[in-house]
Amino acid sequence: MRVSLKWLREFVDLEISPEELSEQLTLAGLAVEGIHYPGKDIQRVYTGRVVKIEPHPNADKLVICWASLGEGEPVQIITGAPNVEAGQVVAVAVEGARLAGGLTIKKAKLRGVESRGMLCSWQELGFDPKFIPADQVHGIMVLPPDVPVGVDVKPLLGLDDVILELEVTPNRGDCLSMLGVAREVAALFNKPLAFPLPRVAETGKNAADLTRVDILEPALCPRYVARLFTNVKVAPSPLWMQARLRAAGIRPISNVVDITNYVMIELGQPLHAFDWDTLEEGRIVVRRAREKETLISLDGVTRELSADMLVIADARRPVAIAGIMGGLETEVTGKTVNVLLESACFHPVSIRRTARALGLRSESAVRFEKGIDLEGCLAAADRAAQLLQQIGAGDVIAGAVDNYPVRKEVEKILLRPARVNYILGTRLTRNEISAALTRLHFEVNGAGEELLVQVPSFRNDVRQEIDLIEEVARLHGYNQIPGTLPSGVSTLGIRTPEKEIAEQIKDTLAACGLTEVITFSFTNPAVFDQFNVPAKSRLREVVKLQNPLSEEHSVMRTWLLPGLIEVLRRNFNRRVTSGAVFEIGRVFYPREGGLPEERLMLAAAGMGEIGGGWNAPGLRIDFYFLKGVLETLFQEIGVRELSFAPESAHPSFHPGRTARVFCGEEELGILGELHPDVLENLELPLRVLACELDLAKITAAAKRDKKYVPLPRFPAVQRDLAVLAPKEVSAREVLEIIKQAGGPLLRSVSLFDVYEGEQVKKDFRSLAFSLKFLADDRTLTVEEVASFLEKISSSLAEKVGAEIRGEKAG
Repeated sequence: MRVSLKWLREFVDLEISPEELSEQLTLAGLAVEGIHYPGKDIQRVYTGRVVKIEPHPNADKLVICWASLGEGEPVQIITGAPNVEAGQVVAVAVEGARLAGGLTIKKAKLRGVESRGMLCSWQELGFDPKFIPADQVHGIMVLPPDVPVGVDVKPLLGLDDVILELEVTPNRGDCLSMLGVAREVAALFNKPLAFPLPRVAETGKNAADLTRVDILEPALCPRYVARLFTNVKVAPSPLWMQARLRAAGIRPISNVVDITNYVMIELGQPLHAFDWDTLEEGRIVVRRAREKETLISLDGVTRELSADMLVIADARRPVAIAGIMGGLETEVTGKTVNVLLESACFHPVSIRRTARALGLRSESAVRFEKGIDLEGCLAAADRAAQLLQQIGAGDVIAGAVDNYPVRKEVEKILLRPARVNYILGTRLTRNEISAALTRLHFEVNGAGEELLVQVPSFRNDVRQEIDLIEEVARLHGYNQIPGTLPSGVSTLGIRTPEKEIAEQIKDTLAACGLTEVITFSFTNPAVFDQFNVPAKSRLREVVKLQNPLSEEHSVMRTWLLPGLIEVLRRNFNRRVTSGAVFEIGRVFYPREGGLPEERLMLAAAGMGEIGGGWNAPGLRIDFYFLKGVLETLFQEIGVRELSFAPESAHPSFHPGRTARVFCGEEELGILGELHPDVLENLELPLRVLACELDLAKITAAAKRDKKYVPLPRFPAVQRDLAVLAPKEVSAREVLEIIKQAGGPLLRSVSLFDVYEGEQVKKDFRSLAFSLKFLADDRTLTVEEVASFLEKISSSLAEKVGAEIRGEKAG
């Protein structure tokens, strides 16, 4: 909301600086985002009349103009403006003048002829091109012929104004108007609010005898006021009105349209003017649109309407989209002589849905969406009628057609002063609270120790006692409320075990060189085809969004990997070819009759290399790297009995480089390299490793209890064992057999070498393990260790047909 300080001072007598006003408004909850001084650079620019024009003797595209400033000799100026004519009133920058951007005008010779100034264009005075009349975009500014000459253009064009740009919160629709802001300012500074009721000299028959308003949807349109104007003369509006509209960010169009916009900015009530003669039977019908019904809106676009949209119609067809935009067929044009003015109230949700469905966002729609003053419709129509008469643009028919089916009940709220002080931590008296609310135009009556407060019709956001307490706090001043420590029984804030494990996971993965990312919970349905997900997979059972921002974010994600792979892909496209990322996030599955099922997952993905520097090479991100990261992670959080089983059926992963991750018999997730077809679909030429695990299962498997184990008093015995096993036997099977056969004194087993070649039998391979034996009460003898190894050898031979290739003491 752009607020003109000059306009505001017509409502409230203010003698403070814009900066101080800005600070006070911000403290009261009406944040000022910026202060603009539109004419701060402009000096010595006056109105002048072009009295004579002659061709330039040395240039075909230049002319010599003489502009009269009212006193003294006319100023000789050379210009190339295509629209300059004798008799025009123009903006003249004399010698020494400064224009927007700091340009200084000096006496100069152009092709041998002296020029002592400049005829200014709108742009040279700092105006936005969208506010410039179409016939003056490529020429000089031409002012109305009745403008006096020799006066400073700054006050004439509103360039001596100060503009405050306010950020209005969604609940304060009343502040989307000059009157609404003025009420706030008057209350803050305890000043009287000046706004006289409009007075109109009416003529002719009563409006109720000439037109009719039928409301078929009173729930969507609780009130509709129509006023009639005759003998209308459509022309440009006065300069003062144009200046105020530009200050508010609205382009002037014509006097009738400008009046509707002026009243909207002034009072917050959107208006619309129809060419009355184009309305079938000259009447208004407020109804729902018929399915597939069309309307050509003012922007020239044919809009297809649906049955849940509210329209303003005549006896035959829709003529406007209610509260959003009028129709082209009934717009006010230069030929219009009779006007029907609409001042209505529409349901906020209906307007919001229609505006979103049609992709239309107008100033009127914004105000209706936030809620307007239902009781202000007639006053706004009267104000428009007053302005029409004031500028001599037409006659006002007596009376108004005011269709108000159900009167709005006055909102009354019981307020307890003790509750106010309890919530705010203040010691305000009953009278101070009453005075604060009265300044905000609430009607306050005593009710014993309590106050009965009547809410003004323009405050749609005040519905309960806590809202009134907020109003008292705003006017008293948030900065005046003393700081106090909270009282009551205090409790120590702690993380839940789930949160604790999640934080530990993040720290561990970050320590392993991975970077945490957060991706969108919304995703593109196309990712399932990119990742070769089967048609009947549960991953395709998605929660669809009713109003997605785009097709790329139209469903809720069912897994995290596509988001992480997209991060890697974006990095690769920007020449970042190495990196590893992880995310802890929720996935969503539809659930009948309720909210979606949410599951917390852990996913990671990487490509290229990680780490490395001038003194050490980086680690290649492959299957074993990511497997090692998971093993480190699970060891850190206490997940025991971790194992990996080959997986070849998952369509998104490489069949020979993928494994399922288990804790005991519980499957936690999957780990592996993405399938080459998936990488081709994603246009990623590098190998990508990824994993996705169920965080709830990981949390359940984590053992957070830690026991102290004293350092061993006796030395351990190390043995390296080479096992010759059939190729179809996995290393994990061999490892489990060794652990079981080794007994409790076998403290650790690790695989450190795999060999296949000429020195081993066909269809066999050599697996080398490192074994450590340790007893707490003695030093193990060679004979004891030999017996353990014998048991291991026998068990391997019996269970998987393996044999011991060799043994070496550690």
